[in-house]
Amino acid sequence: MKNAHIPVGMRSKSAVLALAFVTGSVALLAGCAGVKAPPKEYTQDRLDDQIQVPSGHVVALETTAVGLLNYECKANPAMGGAIGWVLASPQAELMDRTGKTVARYSGPPATWTHTDGSSVVGTQVAIAPRPGATNLSYQLSKGMPGAAPGAMQNITYIQRIKTKGGQDLSKACTQTDVGDKLTLPYQADYIFWKAA
Repeated sequence: MKNAHIPVGMRSKSAVLALAFVTGSVALLAGCAGVKAPPKEYTQDRLDDQIQVPSGHVVALETTAVGLLNYECKANPAMGGAIGWVLASPQAELMDRTGKTVARYSGPPATWTHTDGSSVVGTQVAIAPRPGATNLSYQLSKGMPGAAPGAMQNITYIQRIKTKGGQDLSKACTQTDVGDKLTLPYQADYIFWKAA
């Protein structure tokens, strides 16, 4: 019964404080609703064994590349000299998971150059079946970093996954077509790894 004799001024102050608390909580919750969840940690569990990076390595950078693959109709040494479409040069921009352009892909040889000046050259060690007839194969490359310090300095492996396009080589390429060029758009995720 002691609370029944609380002065009016004190009751008003309590009511204002309670209202401010409720209003602040609602505003905080509304603000949190617009915050995106952090990206999932990358996992290679669903990838074919031959393109999985060996244990003892961790992801250094996850990117999505959008670009072009330029082919030329000529004798292909990889196919015993048979005439076919041979990759002449790739050109792509790589964006990190925030959408910021962080690197460029060019070649040959396959080279990824970071905006900080560091780079890594990749040598293919394995491929996995491509998901669709006109998509590039999934690929694992061994990294050989350049001398410049930066994000690519300690890269040991590069995975190419989630490919779209880049492999529609249905255009005729015979002896009479030698020298013809073909440019195809493509997209792929490149995951860069370093020793743990």
